[in-house]
This record gives sequence, structure tokens and C-alpha cells, in this order.
Amino acid sequence: MPTADSSRLAGRRIVYSYPGPTPPPALLRAIREGRAAGVILFGENITSPAQLHTAVDQLRGAAAEAAEPRPLLLMTDQEGGRVRRLPGAPELSARRTGLAADPVGEAARSGVGAARNLTSAGLNVNLAPVLDVYDSPDNFIDHRERSYSPDPSVVGTLGSAFLAAHQGLGVAATAKHFPGLGAAARDQNTDEGPVTLPVSLDELRARGEEPYRAAVAAGVRLVMASWAVYPALDPARPAGLSPAAIQGELRDRLGFTGVTVTDALEAGALTPYGDTRARAVAAADAGMDLLLCSARDVTQGDEAAAALAAALDDGRLDRSSFLAALHRVDDLRSSLAQ
Repeated sequence: MPTADSSRLAGRRIVYSYPGPTPPPALLRAIREGRAAGVILFGENITSPAQLHTAVDQLRGAAAEAAEPRPLLLMTDQEGGRVRRLPGAPELSARRTGLAADPVGEAARSGVGAARNLTSAGLNVNLAPVLDVYDSPDNFIDHRERSYSPDPSVVGTLGSAFLAAHQGLGVAATAKHFPGLGAAARDQNTDEGPVTLPVSLDELRARGEEPYRAAVAAGVRLVMASWAVYPALDPARPAGLSPAAIQGELRDRLGFTGVTVTDALEAGALTPYGDTRARAVAAADAGMDLLLCSARDVTQGDEAAAALAAALDDGRLDRSSFLAALHRVDDLRSSLAQ
């Protein structure tokens, strides 16, 4: 069994989710015990502004009762266009923003609108903007209008305008999906199954990664990794399980020092890589700071935390690297409003 100390440390790297409109007792208990970094909210958790405020108040209240209280990371996907969990801003999709008469101004206005919308709901992290650079019309990322442009410099400029305006209002932004899903065909969805993108290293760096250089320079707080496999970086593992992608490319090459966060830990793309416990340890070992347990099941988060704690205790996870990741997460939490 993991030690009590390692269990608390591990839980502080977990983003939980839950079903329906009311936070369940098991989740509130984990938060009170200091065993949760945050919670991701989906459409099924939101029925009205009043109901959402009640739920957020419950989550915040539980966090305030912890022995070492810190703000929870309360997050959702508020990209714009079709991908919005809250009604309202930003109304325009990324593609329509890129086609606007003043795209930079429109991206900044979207960032402001998204931040104000989330702030009014009591949320402090947005899993946006998408920095994928689509390479063919109507492919996976363009089909839902989630990419600003096929031009990496445009994506970098507009994504940075969005996130700078967004973070200027105190809501952390998340650039995703590193190192880019722009080459994915229409049917290549990592939520549903394994995806391999055989892009050359030169092309990956010149197109997929380039917007992240601008986002890092603009001070983006979080980066979400893709679950696709990029053989040019690592032929055996998806980016979010790959030290070469996370430590080598994102940290060392691009200089990102903020918080890394996985995509959904239950994604179909991870079927070949074991159960929740195996995935959690592999992601942490690759350099992912936060694990996104978004199956709307508190048990999933508990299992991921238990796996991290056991791996910390038996030495499979390096303790100094573990604590460095935790320090980044705690710094992010402490910097955000209650």
C-alpha cells in the first residue's frame, strides 16, 4: 500500500471529473483531504448558471477545508464555436476567427470573452486555445473549425493573442495538442483509437511545433500533449507518454517551464498501453505534471493517484522529478483566484 504521504502528493497531480450536476461525496472527500489538484467540468455537469454556482461553491468549500488549502484548478473546454461547455463567449470558432477582417483583434476579443465567461462561473483554467495547424481542409481538426489556419505563423499569432488576453484576466490558458494534430485525417480521432502521424521531424518542427514557440514566449501557463504517435520523435509511444516529446521537444527545445497536462487518460488511443494505473505512471514518467481523469468517474482519479503513489514509493518514479512537477502544479494553483 502507498504511504499516506505519497498518496497526498500523488493526488495533488490529479484532475478529477464526475457525472451529473452534483459533486459526489467521494470527490468532496478527496478534495478535503488534499488529494486533488482540480476538477474538469463537462456539459452534463452544467444545467443552469445557478446550479453551476452551487456546484463550484461545494468544490471550493471542500478545498478550503483541506489542511493546506489551495485554490482548485477548475477547468473546462471553452474554445469557441462548437466546442464550448458554457453558453456564450467566445461565439466564433478558431477558423472563423482566422477568417475575420481583423483576426488578431478577434482572437484577443475571444480570449477576453472566454475568460469573463469562465470567471463568472467560478472557473480558473481554460483548456484552450487549440494550436493545431491543419494541413488539409475538413480533416480531423478543421472539420469542427478548431484550427485558426494552415499557416503555422498565423496560428501562433492568433493563439498567442487569445491566451495573452485570456490570462490578463486571471484565467490560465492551455495550448493544445502538442506537438500538433494538424496532420490527422478526418477519421483519426485519438479519443476513439490509436493514431500515428508519420510526419518528418523537419515538418513537425516547422509546422506542428512552431505555434508553441510563440505561445511559450507569450507566457502560456499550461500545455496539453497529444495522444498521437509521432514516429519522428518516438515510434513506440504517444507524445503524452514520451520523454522525447515532453522533456526533449517541449521542455528542452522550446523552453516551456509551465505545467504539462495530459489529454483524457481514458482515450482509446491508449488502449495498447495498459489500464488507468499503467497509463498514469507512464505519463508521469514522461514528464506530464497533471493527469486528466475525465471519464466522469471519481474511481478513475483514485486509481491514477494510487498508481502514482505506489510508483513513487517503490522508485519507479524519480522523487525529485515528481516533486518538481508537484511544485509547478502548486505554483499554478496558488497563482489563481479562489
